[in-house]
Amino acid sequence: MSETAAKAPGSTLGAVDPNRWKALVFIALAQLMVVLDATIVNIALPSAQQDLGISDGNRQWVVTAYALAFGGLLLFGGRIADLWGRKRAFVVGLAGFAAASALGGAATNEAMMFGARALQGVFGALLAPAALSLLAVMFTDAKERAKAFGIYGAIAGGGGAVGLILGGFLTEYLDWRWTFFVNIPFAVVAAAGAWFVIREPEGGRNRNPLDIPGVLLSTLGLVALVYGFTRAESEGWGDSMTVGMFVASGVLLLAFVLVEAKVKAPLLPLRVVTERNRGGVYLSLGLAIIAMFGLFLFLTYYLQIVKGYSPVKTGFAFLPMIAGMIAGSTQIGTRLMTRVAPRLLMGPGFLVAALGMLLLTQLEIDSSYTTLLLPAMLLLGLGMGTAFMPAMSLSTQGVRPQDAGVASAMVNTSQQVGGAIGTALLNTIAASATTSYIADHIGGAASRSQQQLVQLEGMVQGYTSAIWFAVGILVVAAAIALTFVNAGRPGGTTVASSEEGAADEVPVPVVAH
Repeated sequence: MSETAAKAPGSTLGAVDPNRWKALVFIALAQLMVVLDATIVNIALPSAQQDLGISDGNRQWVVTAYALAFGGLLLFGGRIADLWGRKRAFVVGLAGFAAASALGGAATNEAMMFGARALQGVFGALLAPAALSLLAVMFTDAKERAKAFGIYGAIAGGGGAVGLILGGFLTEYLDWRWTFFVNIPFAVVAAAGAWFVIREPEGGRNRNPLDIPGVLLSTLGLVALVYGFTRAESEGWGDSMTVGMFVASGVLLLAFVLVEAKVKAPLLPLRVVTERNRGGVYLSLGLAIIAMFGLFLFLTYYLQIVKGYSPVKTGFAFLPMIAGMIAGSTQIGTRLMTRVAPRLLMGPGFLVAALGMLLLTQLEIDSSYTTLLLPAMLLLGLGMGTAFMPAMSLSTQGVRPQDAGVASAMVNTSQQVGGAIGTALLNTIAASATTSYIADHIGGAASRSQQQLVQLEGMVQGYTSAIWFAVGILVVAAAIALTFVNAGRPGGTTVASSEEGAADEVPVPVVAH
């Protein structure tokens, strides 16, 4: 096989790193650690709350402190990676994440715990875009890029479910503190490997001065947005603080767009997000994550509260979804990505996931795991894995190396904001449907056992009501992918670049057999 790669100004295409596959191992390990952390702590939360004396009103901050720091600082983290160099940002992010995890595991009170979670978010916001942008600049051959992003996509999609299994094991058989300490060996191995193996292509740094107004406006706007959705979940959508956060977020993000359009060296060059393929990816991926995050939450509650599963058994119940994601990403997505256009993987992928979600609208108290949940989770995993893989690759394809960090940060930002919206929006829909069902049926329940049955039926009714919305969201995500994403297959197609002027397109490598 021979390959030719045309180079555009500022591009590093054609520079092949002999250690790129070894580097992928350590990048994937770091990504797994970050994705695991999003769900592993949820399993440990009840035990940690009891040990540290955290009130019911404050326990949400264990999750919220991380989400706010991570979601708010992602664009800044991506820009720092472009400025410092991705390898350095990657290693610093890993070291900081490990130190913050050690602090969380050793926490003796709620303030120490909240601080540790916020620090994890800060270093995660540096680490996540650096990891994805390293892949983007190291893998330039179309077929190799497909394989690399297939592995990365499987981890990004399935890591959350792995976190449920690992969190269940550590909480049940060791101690909740190990859900934090487990990050340390992950980080040490990934940092050591990255330091010795990764060799970042030359000419990929963005040495322009930092856009301070852009940093402040984007960080404050994203923090207000994530906090608004988090608060809506607990206080309701009509709460004055919730509404105020949404208004403030809208004003700040609008001001951010106006500033970015005028400054000479913007934090987020608008060309990165206005190119139709990348815009379509960010939007459809964010919508898909809204559906997925809500589902994780409902299925965890359903299996543990309605079905009476232990944390470990609940984690294992998610294995078919992980298997489906790995198969969809590494087998279907990787094999077809160089043969068909990305939209023909993303659109059908989201629709297959929607079909799996549609099966879950039939959930009842006595639903069979084997005949309902198992096929639904397999379809969800297959669909999401197939769609995630080309989406991850396309999100950074064609951008200048100097913009790879912020382009990668936008992927993570759409996922993080999508997760916050999904948890709040679908939870609110479920809670409202549950309350309504119980109010209508509790009057006919004479005995205590009948009342408990009505409450469980109400919970399941709430879940299925919210899952119907998730089905619709996935169908919209599929429609956006099929409409917006018009890039050809990566074998010999030009993909719009973030270059300006004459160098508006960067040809991706043409692989000849």
